[in-house]
Amino acid sequence: MKILILFSFLLFGCTNHKDGHGTTETASEHASHTYYTCSMHPQVRESEPGKCPICHMNLTKVVSQPDDEASTPAKEESKLYACKDDATITSPSPTICPIDGEEMVEVTSSGAGEVVAKLTLSKTQVTHFDAKVFEASTMQMTKDVRLLGNVMQAQEKESNIPLRVDGRVEKVYIKSEGEFVKKGDPVVDIYSPTLISAGEEYIIARKQVSKEANKKDYRDLLRQSEERLTNWGINESQREQWFSDGEVKRTITIYSPTSGIVTARNAVKGKYFKEGQSLFDLVDLSTVWVEMDVYEVDSALVQNGQDVSLRFSALPGKILKSKLDFVSPVIDLKTRTLKVRATIDNEDGALKIGMVADGSLQVNLNSDELVVPRSVVVDTGKRKIIWIQTGDRKFEAKTIRTGHIAGSFIQVIEGLSAGDKIVEKGNFLLDAQAQLFGGYLE
Repeated sequence: MKILILFSFLLFGCTNHKDGHGTTETASEHASHTYYTCSMHPQVRESEPGKCPICHMNLTKVVSQPDDEASTPAKEESKLYACKDDATITSPSPTICPIDGEEMVEVTSSGAGEVVAKLTLSKTQVTHFDAKVFEASTMQMTKDVRLLGNVMQAQEKESNIPLRVDGRVEKVYIKSEGEFVKKGDPVVDIYSPTLISAGEEYIIARKQVSKEANKKDYRDLLRQSEERLTNWGINESQREQWFSDGEVKRTITIYSPTSGIVTARNAVKGKYFKEGQSLFDLVDLSTVWVEMDVYEVDSALVQNGQDVSLRFSALPGKILKSKLDFVSPVIDLKTRTLKVRATIDNEDGALKIGMVADGSLQVNLNSDELVVPRSVVVDTGKRKIIWIQTGDRKFEAKTIRTGHIAGSFIQVIEGLSAGDKIVEKGNFLLDAQAQLFGGYLE
């Protein structure tokens, strides 16, 4: 900024000179005002050449026309009224709130739209000032929201293989965690007196039905026995084998009722399990979750059902499509991010738990808002300012309130009107000139 202020001296400061045709100074130039100031401390103004009392640099001569000085006319204090329970509903004058029917209360104005500096350039200055101006207008903005996350197992796909009757493990078929188990695969052999007794009852009941099929009591007994064995994990082929052999073996094989990858191997030979205890914990990875973080500044833009594109470093050149199906209602206090989630098919098993995912989603912003290039906004830290051309040689700085940023454009929520002539090229020189003349109100 200091370099711009110095350059502003060179561009705008020397107005008392002869033109290319050798003409002498005009009467208006005789009316010019001359003073000496410091390029680093523009608040210093002396009538004689010398050194800056602050930094001891040589003072620079400035010759300005009477209308060259930046003016900051007194502004009437603006008032704003809003509903007590909804501050977004406002009015420039006191009235009744349409929400609760009560009187609106006075609130502090945002200050957007206030003119904080004015400049009038001399004809000589204009010849050296190549400003690029465009008219403020609305535009449909599409923001690309970036998401970063990782693949994780879908909680609704978690399951286990419980032992449905008390018993002791005699043999374990699954060797380690991470092994894939299909539905119907043998998992353990157990010894269970309760199960053996139920199997023997089944054999007796079936033999009785074979002899006296018309007796309802025998049929009911057989049906109850079959249901009990089924609930305990014994399938039809096992029952048929028992009936064929006429006995129940001492150890009975238990088969998996579901498919998945083993995440916990609890079954150990010789270990006794009570009814309901888990032999193995499984997860089905045919469908996985991709959990991602959204920066707080973009958190209001995401919602369920939005399309999301996902890229994985392990799958170069491949883009997977999904939709957001969960948006957390809580911002993480440590990371200041919002958790979102998408579900994606993984039948081929290409996605592994823990893989890093790079996601993006397109959000169409409100097309009714004015949009300007980000480069035209001068952000002082305290406020955001845009320079507007109000005449052939007249410019003024106005405060604005901005909205979302998308690429090289930014929304202007308040402070501009459609058709305002925005200075794009040269706005920082105008800012430096205003600071040089102390034109800004602090």
